This record gives sequence, C-alpha cells and structure tokens, in this order.
Amino acid sequence: QVQLVESGGGLVQAGGSLRLSCAASGRTLTNYFMGWLRQAPGKEREFVTAIMWSSGRTYYTDSMKGRFTISRDSAKNTVYLQMNSLKPEDTAVYYCAADRAYDSLRTGYGVDYWGKGTLVTVSS
Repeated sequence: QVQLVESGGGLVQAGGSLRLSCAASGRTLTNYFMGWLRQAPGKEREFVTAIMWSSGRTYYTDSMKGRFTISRDSAKNTVYLQMNSLKPEDTAVYYCAADRAYDSLRTGYGVDYWGKGTLVTVSS
C-alpha cells in the first residue's frame, strides 16, 4: 500500500505561484509513476503531469508545459508541483496519484493510489 498526502494548496492571485507537495509512504516507489491530476468545479478530472520515479522522466499536458514543473526528492519520498503564472482557470482540486502504468495516470482510470486532494484557488 502507498499513502499519498498532498499539501500546499491555497488562494493565490492570478499571475502568482504555488508549490504543491505530495508525500508518499508505505512502499518503495521505484517501479511507479507519480503524477498530478486536477478537477475543476463542474468539469471532468484532467491529467496535469507525471514523473517516472526511477528515471525522473517527466510528462506534461501541452497546455501546462512551461508553467508547471514536476520534480521529486527521492530522499524525502516526495513529489512537487511548481505552478507559475497561475490563471483563474487553474482553480481546481489537485490530486496526487501513483501507478505502475503511465497510461493510468494520463487517463485517471484504474489508478493504484490517490491522495485526498488539495484545493487551489486562483483569483482574478
């Protein structure tokens, strides 16, 4: 079992930045992809970004590439999402997720482990 705990959400003005953290515990993550998905009010959940734990290879949704950066700290078993130039449309609950298959994270279906989510609100 893997437990994922997100932190770092909050209220920020448009153009501002936030860094989300996801602390993982319970088992080794070597064979996992970890990532972030988000769900805005009234919208479907969407993939944001993922990182292959073993290699550090990263994956992004095109619309967020350049503004969002995923990284990991292996010593702390923590994944980060640095979000810059935030827009009101980035307002959502951001979920940390872990799975052994990238496609599961990309689609949000069949994901092995989810965090409870952290709310990001971007005011205009």
